Parts: sequence; C-alpha cells; structure tokens
Amino acid sequence: MNMPINVKQDQNGSINKAFYDFINEAVLSQLDLNQGDFWLNLQNLINDLAPQNQQLLEQRQNLQAQIDQWHRDTRGQVSGQTAASQSEAFLRKIGYLVDQGDDFTIETENVDPEIATIAGPQLVVPVKNARFALNAANARWGSLYDALYASDVIAQTPGLKICNKHNQARGNHVIGYAKDFLDQTFPLNTGSHHDVTSYLVYYQHLLAMFADGSTQGLKNPCQFAALSGHKSEPTDIVLKNNGLHVVIEIDRNGSNGKNDLAGVQDIQLEAALTTIMDFEDSVAAVDVEDKLAVYQNWLGLVQGNLTANISKNGETFTRSLNGQRHYTCKDGNDFNLPGTSLMMARNVGLLMPTELMHDRDGNQVPEGIIDTVVTALIGAIDIKTGRNSQTGSVYIVKPKLHGPEEVKFTNDLFGHVEDLVQLPRNTLKMGIMDEERRTSVNLKACIAQAKTRVVFINTGFLDRTGDEIHTNMQAGPFLAKDTIKQQTWIDAYERRNVAIGLACGFSGKAQIGKGMWAMPDEMAKMMATKIAHPQSGATTAWVPSPSAAVLHAMHYHQVDVFSLHEQAKVKTSADEALTLEQLLTLPLMTEKPTKTEIEQELCNNLQGILGYVVRWVDSGIGCSKVPDINNIGLMEDRATLRIASQHIGNWLNHRVCSSTQVEELLIRMAKVVDQQNQASPGYQPMSDNLEQNLAFKAARELIFNAQISPSGYTEPALHKFRALAKSQ
Repeated sequence: MNMPINVKQDQNGSINKAFYDFINEAVLSQLDLNQGDFWLNLQNLINDLAPQNQQLLEQRQNLQAQIDQWHRDTRGQVSGQTAASQSEAFLRKIGYLVDQGDDFTIETENVDPEIATIAGPQLVVPVKNARFALNAANARWGSLYDALYASDVIAQTPGLKICNKHNQARGNHVIGYAKDFLDQTFPLNTGSHHDVTSYLVYYQHLLAMFADGSTQGLKNPCQFAALSGHKSEPTDIVLKNNGLHVVIEIDRNGSNGKNDLAGVQDIQLEAALTTIMDFEDSVAAVDVEDKLAVYQNWLGLVQGNLTANISKNGETFTRSLNGQRHYTCKDGNDFNLPGTSLMMARNVGLLMPTELMHDRDGNQVPEGIIDTVVTALIGAIDIKTGRNSQTGSVYIVKPKLHGPEEVKFTNDLFGHVEDLVQLPRNTLKMGIMDEERRTSVNLKACIAQAKTRVVFINTGFLDRTGDEIHTNMQAGPFLAKDTIKQQTWIDAYERRNVAIGLACGFSGKAQIGKGMWAMPDEMAKMMATKIAHPQSGATTAWVPSPSAAVLHAMHYHQVDVFSLHEQAKVKTSADEALTLEQLLTLPLMTEKPTKTEIEQELCNNLQGILGYVVRWVDSGIGCSKVPDINNIGLMEDRATLRIASQHIGNWLNHRVCSSTQVEELLIRMAKVVDQQNQASPGYQPMSDNLEQNLAFKAARELIFNAQISPSGYTEPALHKFRALAKSQ
C-alpha cells in the first residue's frame, strides 16, 4: 500500500514510500549521488519553487478575469481589425502582451543532429504503454513496402484490395510506387530503377546494371553512403538524401526479391528521427501507481532493457529496442546508424499536483517539478552510457506554458534540477510548445527566456484553439470547429511560429515543429496535405503511427528544408507586426447557424467527447484511435477533448444552444458511442445507467464547467473520475 513516509523526522514534507523506494533502488543506485543529501535538497527545492508555481497559476486566473470583464464591457462595440487593435492595447496594459525585446540568436549547444541538422517526422506516444513506446522508438526505421501496402495510398480498387492472403497485384503497385520514389529521390544518370537487374559497387561508386549489360551510376554519386555484403553482390545498399538514409535490401530468395529484376526484397526508410515519450496529454496517470509505471518505462527506454509481450495472430513474442545498424562505408570503414529514435520526454505542465510528495505544509507538490527531477535523474544515467543522446543532453518538452514568466520559471527549475542532479548547466534542453495564446503572442520573448537551452517550438491547432476559445469565452460565439481552421488567426499562428523560430536562429540548432495528422487511416490525404509542413520551413511534424512516419519521411526527401531556410532570410520585425494583428483577430460568428448546423456541430463534439472520455475514465487509456460520428478513426488525446468541451461551453454561454438541447444530445450520443464500442472486450455501456456512469458524469462536468475549468484544461475532471473508477 502506498503510504506517505517522512524521510527524516526533522524535515517538513513527506515522500510516498513506493516512489521513495523506486528512486533509491532503481535510479540513485546507478548515480554518484548521496541518497540522504538528494532527498533533503529535493525538499528544499520544492519548498522554494512550489510557491512560485502557485503564484503563476494565480496570475493566469487574474489575467483571465480581467480579459473576461473587458470582453463583457466591449462586446458588440467593435469588430475585425479595430477589435484586434483595441485588444492589443488592452493586453499590453494588463501585462498579458509584453515587449518582445531586441533581436537575438539562441545559444543552445550540444544538440544531437536529429534535432539540430536533420529534418524528419516525429512521433508522440504515451510512455505508460510499453508496447506503444517500443514501437515508436523502433520507428526510426520502417518498411516502405509495408507502409504502402497497408495504407490507402494504394487505393483499394477492384483487384487491389487487401485480403487475408497476399494480393500480388497490390504488391506490384506498391513496388512500382517505391521504385518511382527511388527514381525521384536517387535518380540514375539515365534509365530507371524499375529496369535495374542488379546493383554493384565499383570502387566507391554505386552502379546499376541493366539487361543489355550496360551500367549507370547515380546522377548524384555522393548519395551512395554504404553497403552490406560483397561489392559485387551487396545485400544492403545505403543511400542518403537531405540527411535521411534509405536502405535497399536485396534478397533474391525473399518473398519479394525472387520476383524482382534486381532482387529487391524491401526498401527501408529512416523515418521517425525523434520521438516524444509523453508523460502528459496522451497518458492517464492519476495516482502513484500510474506515475511509477510512467517513470519505470522511461527508465527502461533509457537503459535499453524495456520489453513488452505481444500477441499477434495467435503467437506471442517479446518486443524490445532495436540495436544499431552496421554497414561498411564506401571507403571500407565501419558505417553505423542508430536503430532507434532520439527520445525526448514531454513532462506535465504547471497545473496538477501529485501525491508522490507533500511539502512542509502538507500540500501535494506540483507534478511538473517532480517530472523534471525524475526525467533528469534518469537522463543522467543516459549521459553515462550515451545510449540515447550522443551529445550528453537530456531533452524535456514542456507543455502548457503561458507566456515568458512561465518559461523563465521553467528555465530556473531546470537550472535548480541540474544542480540537484549534479549536471552541467544547460544539460537539460527545453522544448517550448506554442499551444497557449499567451505564449503565441509573446513567442519571441518566451524563447529569449530559454535561449541557452531551447531546442524545440511547435504549433498545435487543437490545444491552441481550446485556449483561444477559453481566453475569449466572453467575446462572443465562436465559429464551428472546421470553420475556425480556415480563419485568418490560425494561418498567422502557423506562419508566425516558423518566422520567429528562424529569426531567433533555430535553423541548425533546434526544431521548428508542426502538429499532428489525426487520421491514421487517411494516409492518401496525408500525403497530399502534410508536405505543406516542410514546405513552410518546419523541420519536423507529428504523425500518428510508425507507418505514417515512413510515408511522411518521403516529404522530407522531396523538400530540402534547410535550403528553404537559406532562401527565406526571415526577419521578425515586419512579419511579427503583420501577423500579431491577424493573430488577435477572433474567429467569431457574424450570423447564427441554422438549427440543423447547430445540432450537427453539437453531435460531432459530444460524440467525440464521450468516445474519448469513456476510455479514459473506465480503462485509463489516455490516447487511442477513436471513431468519430462518421466512424472515421481519429487519434484522440486531451487536446481534442479540450477544444470540444470549450466549444460547447462557449455556445452555451452565448445561447447558440441550450443546456436542455445539450443534455438530450448527450444521451443520444452515449448510445452511439455504446454501439461503436459494443465489440470491445469488457466495455461497460454508458446508456444502461447514465445517472451513475462515471464516464458520462465526467463528460457532463467537462461541458457544463467549461468556463470555470482552469484555462479550459480537462485534467481536473478526468483525474477525479478516473480515480473514482479505480477505487471501484
């Protein structure tokens, strides 16, 4: 049983015994830190920083109250650019919008190339799920053949459908698509990879042989990097383009190779260069047991010994982390490539407390502080082994920061933790998620507060829109969600993030990221759409699965992102002034939608809320593919829940809909969600007992308490009802 204990009788504060034992036995035992000194210094750190954490939360509430009142006082008086101009003046007056300061360049050092100098896909995965975490870490490499075969990039037209046994016709289309990729990315001087009968290495050059006995080299010979096997009959050919590697695997006896002119068995792409191991939005961790599972998996990943038992097609096997890939360089030297993604840890934000420790007044301490300490401790183990970072860095993505003061607090926290763990200053690198409005409008000033350790900024429509709605809840009714995506402010948000990142010197030092493609089954649409992310100058973008990472990797072969940076020569001054006005232009309704449109929007939001919450509360699943109202699978986490609940709360506040209407549609959508989940083992229908069902009650609280929930966050309600479910 997890009971708090006092580490020392003369110290104010207590530590949960299970947490205390885990840190001592599994972590501190591997480090040159005195246990007694560590716990004493940690309690002192908490006593110093926890009050600051609380003051920053109170500042959020104070600013929100002033914004709410200003919108009530000015509602309906101005609109458009005039409203944006008046809003800017007001936000400056209350200190929400601050002076952005002089131009500067970030000074971050010792950054791994996967973050600093190579552009490519990024996965975000709940670290609490060992299988998901291992799959994501191993998604550094993936089969192009498999990704194409299983996706709708190759349309399932008659004769090309996926069936129980291998469809050779579909396989031929996959191979044709992959060979086209080789022709586009690694073109030969003349001829096509489709017609190659064999590959060989002559001195340090890759040659392709054709049926008539002729040979051709690569149009860009430098793209050939390494091989396995004999030069006259290589088994692997390693190519490189825009910093990313591609491996042509040759096996004339393989299932594909025996039918291929050149014996090509598969084409492997370097895909998810980095993976964010998430402690936050995709994780349901509400108590000590849950948090220790998170920390234990993070430790296993860093040590390289995490495993998961997998059952598939009636067979059980153990999954573990991939090892390095070993080849021979074209000059004869060893050529090794990482087998796994570079891992970053996304800690929780400032809001929630944790029962892992209590301060001298008996209060639960901020969970974000403990996350940083544990991440750093485990990261210190990696620094000794170099298994994850080759530059001696620990990467921590910090979400839900509101403005420069909170970035400064986090930067100070990182410094204190470095002292606690005895790490050199700026060992802990910071990722700043540009997902809160006060960070967006002050992005340059936020970056300045962490300019010696920042390695990441990104955009995310869902959380950012959720905060946009909550911050401006009293301004008026917001447009429908899909319509919001088409408005001026979101385009300004996306462009401004890249422009400021480049102007602050991110190119070659840090990542500029873009948000998630949320439809894992809609890969054809992703391939048509998501190329816009590298084209915008972003060096990474989130994808929902390892297969999606392989497909999205092709975009980074098509677009040389760092070349775009050289061409852009972005300056903040003009761009920032232009887009700030656009960023402050609210996506409000100008006319009320029809009854049908209102009901459709409500049903879409309510079904999504219930479909996600029932898994969170009943099963502790923080992220999964949830069918929407049209039975299209969407990757859902707390960000999607936040925007949906805030949107309905806004419409209720401005009487676009009524509470009675929402209640009636909630009941109807509960039945829809029950039907969608009826085949799930152990699923407990909500509609059988709505008054007592915890998931249904959680959904109601999220919606009807949307205005009073801190910043519109969903964690307080979710944690409360999940804890109740676990207790039952």
